[in-house]
Amino acid sequence: MSEDTLGFALQAISFDDLEGWKDDDPSGLFEAMEACRRQIIEIKPYRTGSIGLTAQDLLPLLEAAQRENLSSAADARAFFQSHCRPFRIHRTDGNPGFVTAFYEPEIMVSAVADAEYRFPFYRRPDDLVDLDEGNRPASLPDSYVFGRLNDSRIEAYPDRRSIDEGSLAGRGLEIAWAKSKIDVFFVHVQGAARLRYLDGTIGRITYAAKAGHPFSAIGKLLIERGEIERSEISMQAIRRWLGAHPRQVDEVLWHNRSYIFFREVPTSNLNAGPVAAAKVPLIPGRSLAVDRLIHTFGFPFFICSENLVHLDDGKPFARLMLALDTGSAIVGPARGDIFTGSGDQAGELAGTVRHDADFAILLPNAAAARFA
Repeated sequence: MSEDTLGFALQAISFDDLEGWKDDDPSGLFEAMEACRRQIIEIKPYRTGSIGLTAQDLLPLLEAAQRENLSSAADARAFFQSHCRPFRIHRTDGNPGFVTAFYEPEIMVSAVADAEYRFPFYRRPDDLVDLDEGNRPASLPDSYVFGRLNDSRIEAYPDRRSIDEGSLAGRGLEIAWAKSKIDVFFVHVQGAARLRYLDGTIGRITYAAKAGHPFSAIGKLLIERGEIERSEISMQAIRRWLGAHPRQVDEVLWHNRSYIFFREVPTSNLNAGPVAAAKVPLIPGRSLAVDRLIHTFGFPFFICSENLVHLDDGKPFARLMLALDTGSAIVGPARGDIFTGSGDQAGELAGTVRHDADFAILLPNAAAARFA
């Protein structure tokens, strides 16, 4: 596949070309790398993205990491320098990469609905089916990877408005109920949450599937309408606007037709991050959501953003990260979503990340030879 077709190219560079590499400490990645290795070997290899990098390409790096006992920053950097070669992701349109951030919210919920707790988190419905080239009807665009099986016929699934208005009610799909439709919406955007029940117990939910409709950013809508200045847009600004305009909440939220379904996950270790699309716990500040159609989970990315300084006490963001998640809004070769952690403080950090960034992917030596 040509560079023009892909819309980007991989440019071989040296570690000296990675701004901030010599000050980074990637030693915290090895536990997640081992979890990725076990996922690939014992359960299921990750799907190959359009770049053509496979789980088998990644395994030599993961197996080498398993044999090492690396705890210092210098040793960790030396490990990656020995086993990988960096490639800058160069967009052919000349535009820079871009990063946002996400977190795991904590939401107060009830196990039963009442007048106060009435907005549900839904499990995956049994009539929701995965779509591919073999079963996707011609009436649905290629972007639809889920649809509804209705009397042996596949069609588009109900969208956010239809579901909010009750199209799934009465089917026993509810996991829990929240007090705020806005809270539920932002959990959909984040893809995971901790649920604090009224009796004090903690549950956890994570992404299971989606209705299939494309993601449409409500922040972009509010900018286009002149409600929020582009320079001021953030999760916090959007929440404030929605809180101040209750009569317009439904109309604005329904602009994003995408709808997320969840599954309950174990809460045995609340100190660990949520388990996301790569089926391993996310590491705060070191996990990256990427475009799954392009990239393959488990590969290391070095992200550098000169103007993103609030995540590192005023210093430019420059970290080695693992591709461990994806998201409907994460589209493109140099587009990433940084996981900042769990709870309100992590949300404050995540909500204001909207920055240009340089992307480099580290390829294990054998795979790198194909791209050099």
